[in-house]
Amino acid sequence: MSKNLYIAATEAESGKSLIVLGLMNILTRHIKRVGFFRPIIRLEQKPDQDINLVSKRFQLPFDHNSMYGMTSKEAFKLINTGDFDTLITTILDKYKKLETECDFVLIEGTDHKGSLKPFEFEFNARMAKNLGAPVLSIVNGTDKNAGRIANTVQLTKTVLQREKCKSMGIFVNRVKNECLDEITNLLESLNTNNEINFVVPELELLQKLTIRQIANAIKAHHIYGDENVLDYDVTNYKVGAMTIENILKHNEAGTLVITPGDRSDIILTLFMTFLSENFPKIAGIVLTGGYKLTKEMRMLILGIKKLPVAIFDVETDTYTTALNISKIKAVLKPDNERRLAMAQGHFEAFVDDTKLKEIIDVTPSSVVTPIMFEYELFERARANRKHIVLPEGMDDRILRAAEILLRRNVVEITLLGNENDIYARAAELHLKLEGVNIIDPFDNDLINDYAPTYYHLRKHKGITKEIAFDVMRDVSYFGTMMVYKNHADGMVSGAAHTTQHTIRPAFEFIKSKPEFSVISSCFLMCFEDRVLAYGDCAFNPNPNSEELADIAISSADTANLFGIEARIAMLSYSTGESGKGKDVDKVRTATEIARKRRPDIKIEGPIQYDAAYDAGVARKKMPNSEVAGKATVYIFPDLNTGNNTYKAVQRTSNALAVGPISQGLNKPVNDLSRGCSVKDIVNTVLITAIQAQQEG
Repeated sequence: MSKNLYIAATEAESGKSLIVLGLMNILTRHIKRVGFFRPIIRLEQKPDQDINLVSKRFQLPFDHNSMYGMTSKEAFKLINTGDFDTLITTILDKYKKLETECDFVLIEGTDHKGSLKPFEFEFNARMAKNLGAPVLSIVNGTDKNAGRIANTVQLTKTVLQREKCKSMGIFVNRVKNECLDEITNLLESLNTNNEINFVVPELELLQKLTIRQIANAIKAHHIYGDENVLDYDVTNYKVGAMTIENILKHNEAGTLVITPGDRSDIILTLFMTFLSENFPKIAGIVLTGGYKLTKEMRMLILGIKKLPVAIFDVETDTYTTALNISKIKAVLKPDNERRLAMAQGHFEAFVDDTKLKEIIDVTPSSVVTPIMFEYELFERARANRKHIVLPEGMDDRILRAAEILLRRNVVEITLLGNENDIYARAAELHLKLEGVNIIDPFDNDLINDYAPTYYHLRKHKGITKEIAFDVMRDVSYFGTMMVYKNHADGMVSGAAHTTQHTIRPAFEFIKSKPEFSVISSCFLMCFEDRVLAYGDCAFNPNPNSEELADIAISSADTANLFGIEARIAMLSYSTGESGKGKDVDKVRTATEIARKRRPDIKIEGPIQYDAAYDAGVARKKMPNSEVAGKATVYIFPDLNTGNNTYKAVQRTSNALAVGPISQGLNKPVNDLSRGCSVKDIVNTVLITAIQAQQEG
């Protein structure tokens, strides 16, 4: 089993970044100290694009200079003088320094674009041998038939054998979809050494530029559009220099229109298409020639809020601007979460990671990082896909999260809302929602089942049949009823609704499990090297001893569900027998109740936070405790303490807070903060899906 791996492409434009990202995702799920190294980078791209992508995406703790051997300019000087020994030893020296700080190093070879190009694959093979790394080769399948690919594969094997390199296998990347089976069979026929082979088809969207990439490359000045529009895909670009009628005739979704900055008529026409349902939505406008918008035009445009379009201006003329854009190559960027999710979902769809783990030493680390934890959520959700309903179908963040979840193929999703409105908004945001289910609470057949059910469940509270129909048109009630009726496995809401609005329907008819007197919540706090559970930080203002015991047991079950060995600290302002008073007594009584109900769980209380967390303090205050100094579940005595503490810890330690996770319900319904990010929504949906797996 290797502790490193060398990724070598046989030629340029092989889609190497996609494979590197996929492999890094697998490695960082299991190994804490993963390093990334490139033997040679091109000087003109410093910082190196791939080093920047991997380092930021996976939060690697190494500086840029430590992750490459030398620049192409430095390498070329040594090659010209025939000093290959210095070339190899210099790179090897830098690699070894990085290796000492890592449990595994992924090495990415050169790009086939510099001075090494004539013998580049041979160089990478030789470099891999000197670094003691087996090679995973990437063959570019773009526009190639099976015969050409067979020749490339055989030549690749010949070079690796000649250089005495250990070959782990071959990726044939960017092939046509219709050639998948033929090329897969071809690789199997050529496999003589039990190598792993994968065939990955072209994903055209990965070859599309984004607004942000174009704007950065042509040094454009940003005039209009928020941060989200900068990540829109540009399907094509067109010069707009014709009449208004012809501009509209040639208008296409996702287009970047390049037009002189003094063509106010074109600018206004393109803006009007966003107010009309009869025209597709462009991605952006580039105003050329150095012409600035007049004061009046600027006031007019900036007064129209939140249209999903970007506007830039540049100094170059229209022809030069179009030529400059045509030369830009699409690259993956660490700040484009949507594109990265798309790439990862594509990799996972065609690459069996169990085969990769057989040849790579991915012995799990005892340390759990936030990245490890998040990717474990994806793996577990995908293993047994559940159906999650998202009632807030017109919230932009919900739509963006839904696209990511669909791309990663981890859950089935139903959005609530008007189908035409949702698809129209998704189109404006340039989102692809293939595979999503949409139900309109005001226009569906289910309500004839849901309203009578709600009436029978709540008629003792004075609900009439007429009121039941009105209530069921509320998205929170409709989504919760979907879960109650097993038409969905769980619900996530709260991006645009209060906690009460989200959770109240669950309190009314999903209700708590028989063994719990209270529905509670906890947060999973992901620190740099561990994950802890905090409860209750969202629901119960001042729980009594019985309720506090329920919260402790529920939080322990939640912790165990997500791979955290539950050791419960019942928090108070005093430790052990030192404190007196009703607040401490409440915690002491709750601890006794929890111990009696669940003797299988390790629990300590009352205990102060420092004694629960810090081993040094624990040795002084509770030297014989199984929990003190190593607690994983922290139960706060009231909501005021819990909510403030989790937020303070989150902000001051940069911990990732996942939750609140609802506990004690018969079926999972989880609440979002109204300030939640797309990432928060994705994680909460994954959590809900995993909870649903436990409920069967």
